[in-house]
Amino acid sequence: MADEIETDRRFATTLARGLSVLRAFRPSDDGLGNAEISERTGIPKSTVSRLTFTLQSLGYLNHARRHDRYRPGPALLALGNMASASISFVDLSAPLMQRLADETATLALLLVRDHQKMLIVKTWRPRGVASVWLEVGHRLPFNGTSSGHAFLSALPEDSFNQAVTDADGDRGLTPERAQDVRRNGRGQLMTAGFVVTDPDQYFAANIHAVAVPFHSRDLSEPVIFTCGGMPDVLSVSRMQSEVGPKLLSVVQELERMMGQGPSRATWEL
Repeated sequence: MADEIETDRRFATTLARGLSVLRAFRPSDDGLGNAEISERTGIPKSTVSRLTFTLQSLGYLNHARRHDRYRPGPALLALGNMASASISFVDLSAPLMQRLADETATLALLLVRDHQKMLIVKTWRPRGVASVWLEVGHRLPFNGTSSGHAFLSALPEDSFNQAVTDADGDRGLTPERAQDVRRNGRGQLMTAGFVVTDPDQYFAANIHAVAVPFHSRDLSEPVIFTCGGMPDVLSVSRMQSEVGPKLLSVVQELERMMGQGPSRATWEL
């Protein structure tokens, strides 16, 4: 389906490439040169040079510290803040998730799908407590994360198939593996209301996490609320007995505040 979209006459290839350049940046980067952007995106370096020049001219990239390396610019910050303000549940969820982070001493997260990954768009750190180091902009795989498994489990069938196709086998997410993830995740959602991936399947063994999907009327796909922590702080038993139920309660409270039915009614269809 992605190939069909890209060959559609309405598809703006230059715009898509420009957005690919912006998505190439990671929180840990100390700027990127054109060669690095080209390597990450698969776009020829000569094309990248024109795109980065244009994006810099418009304020989406800058050369503030080193003139041979680009960094996200102020226009991106403004765009992100505008998007956040226009999606009503983001601001409503903030005090709920901060309270949850403080009560459970875990890192609370909001993630959305970004092509073949789960993108962290908000974090809430527990006050006065050390927590796992994950920042806005980090991307997590579908396969081997509680967030990714919850997302795949909450998708309707047609969207699920497309998400698996887009993932293109990333970190071993074959169609067969995706179906196993979906069956297991849906079973957990129906019985407990949250998803905890078996630590033996984690892509990062030093992080445990529990996740709950949320269907907003503002978006076409579910978003994922997650609590994560080191294994010694967030054991599987604690996720199952304490943190998972508390996270589910927060999402249900958000649903009530939004005046909408439970997400469960959406993914059970």
